Amino acid sequence: MGKKSAKDKNTKDGALWSQEPWQALRAGTLGPIAEFDPDRTPGFDGDREDGEKLLAQYGEELSDLQEMLFAQGRSGGTRSVLLVLQGMDTAGKGGIVRHVGGLLDPQGLAITGFGKPTPEELAHDFLWRIHKALPRAGRIGVFDRSHYEDVLPVRVHGLVPESVWSQRYDLINEFEAELTAAGTTVIKCALVVSKDEQKTRLAERLDRPDKFWKYNPGDVDERAYWDDYLDAYQAIFDTTDTDHAPWFVIPANRKWFSRLAVARLLLQTLRGLDLSWPPADFDVAAEKQRLAASD
Repeated sequence: MGKKSAKDKNTKDGALWSQEPWQALRAGTLGPIAEFDPDRTPGFDGDREDGEKLLAQYGEELSDLQEMLFAQGRSGGTRSVLLVLQGMDTAGKGGIVRHVGGLLDPQGLAITGFGKPTPEELAHDFLWRIHKALPRAGRIGVFDRSHYEDVLPVRVHGLVPESVWSQRYDLINEFEAELTAAGTTVIKCALVVSKDEQKTRLAERLDRPDKFWKYNPGDVDERAYWDDYLDAYQAIFDTTDTDHAPWFVIPANRKWFSRLAVARLLLQTLRGLDLSWPPADFDVAAEKQRLAASD
C-alpha cells in the first residue's frame, strides 16, 4: 500500500475532533481563565485510549513534515516554527516536551528552558535571552517557559515596578510581529491545571523517591498566589492573543489530552505551511549517469 494522502489523514484523524483545537482552545473565545475547567477535553469526542492511539499516529506525519521543513531550511528557506509552553508548576510542560517533542527528529528540534535569569541575562533587555534561543530556519523550537515569565512571576511578585512590566505587553507584541514577518510561525500554549490537581501531583512527588528531584519546596509557597497568577494569565491573553501569534488554553488535568491537543496544534501548523521538498540544485540525469559509471 502507498502512503495516505494528507486529505486521507485529515479525514481519519479528524473524525474524533468535533472542533479543531485552533477554534476550541483559542484563548480569545474561552471567557475568563478563572472560570476555565481543566478537566474538559474541548473539541475531542474520544477517550484516553483514543487519544493515546491518535498521538502515536501523528508521529509519522509530524516526522515527514518536519523533515520537509528542515530540508527547506537547508536549501535557503526562511521558515521555522516556535512552540511556546507556559503553565503553573506541575501543569505538564516537561511531559509535552517529552511526548510531543519526542515524536520529532532531534536534529531539527531546538528545546530551550527558561529559568531564573542569570546575572548576564539581567544585564540585558528581557528579550535578549529569547533572541539568542530562537529556532533557525528549518527548525522547530520549543520554549519551556519564555519571555512571558517577565509578565507572569515578575508581575505577581513585583520583581520590577509596574511601570516597567506593564510596558512589556506592547514590546512582546512588536517582537512577535517581527518574528512572524521574518518567517517563524508562533504557537503559544498555556497549560492550565486545577489547584486541587496540582496539590495531588505535588503530593505524588513527595511519595515517590524517583520524583524527589522534581519537587521544589517553593511550589507550595507559590500556591498562595494562585489567583494573582490567574489575573496575570488573563492579562497576557487579553493583550497578546493575536492572529499572528495566537494563545491556546490547554486543559491539563488529563495529561493525555494536553499532549494530544498540543500535538494536533503543531501538526495543523505544519500542514498549513504547505511544505514541499526543495528541487534538486544539480542535474539529476547527469548525476545518475556519473554514478552508474563510477567504480
